[in-house]
Amino acid sequence: MALEIATTAETAHVARTRVINLTNPKWEQQQEIIDRAKRLDVAVWIGRATVDKYHGDVTPADIDRGLAIPYETVVGTPQLLTYGGASALWHRLIGGTTVTAFDNTNAYLGVGDGNTTAAATQTDLQGTNKLRKAMDATYPQHSDGTTSGAASIVFRATFGTSDANFQWLEWGIFNASTGGRMLNRKQEDLGTKSSAASWVLTCTLTLSSS
Repeated sequence: MALEIATTAETAHVARTRVINLTNPKWEQQQEIIDRAKRLDVAVWIGRATVDKYHGDVTPADIDRGLAIPYETVVGTPQLLTYGGASALWHRLIGGTTVTAFDNTNAYLGVGDGNTTAAATQTDLQGTNKLRKAMDATYPQHSDGTTSGAASIVFRATFGTSDANFQWLEWGIFNASTGGRMLNRKQEDLGTKSSAASWVLTCTLTLSSS
C-alpha cells in the first residue's frame, strides 16, 4: 500500500488558504517522463484532483461568486485511466451510444476510503465507505477549439456537510450514480472530511502532446 505524502506549501493561494501539494517518489519520476514525452511529441494523459475545503455549508453559487474562501486546498497527483475509461472515450468518439456520456446529466465524482492501489482493470472505487456526487451546474466544462486550452476538461462536484464524512483515500469519475463506467481512479490521501465542512472536488483532465 502506497499512500501519498503531503508537503505543505505556505505560499499565497488566496487569503487565509493553506495549500497542500501532494507528492510521492512515483510522481517525481512521472514528471520527468511527462516532460520528455512532450518534447518528443508523444501524447500524454494527465488527470489531477483539487479539493477546496470550506467551513460549514457553502453552495456552488457562493463559490462561483467569490463569496466563500477555502481554509485549505489540496492538490493531488495524476490518476490512472482505466481500460473501461479508455474504451468509453473511443466508443463515444466513433458515435457509439452504448456507453453513457460523461455530461452534466450523467457525470459523477466519487470518493471513497479504499487504499488499494489503482489498477486499469478496476470498475469502481474500492473502499467500504464511498459516495458519488452529481456535477455542479455548468460542469463538466470544455471549450472546443484547436488551441492548447481545448485539450482539457474540468469536472466539479460539491460535497456538503452531510456528504462523505470519512477519510478520502480515492476518487474517480463516473457516468452514473451507481454502476456505470469508471473513467479513471486515483488512490491518494486527500484528508478526512467531517460534518463541519463542505469540500469541493475539482478534477481536470488533459490530453496533450506539447
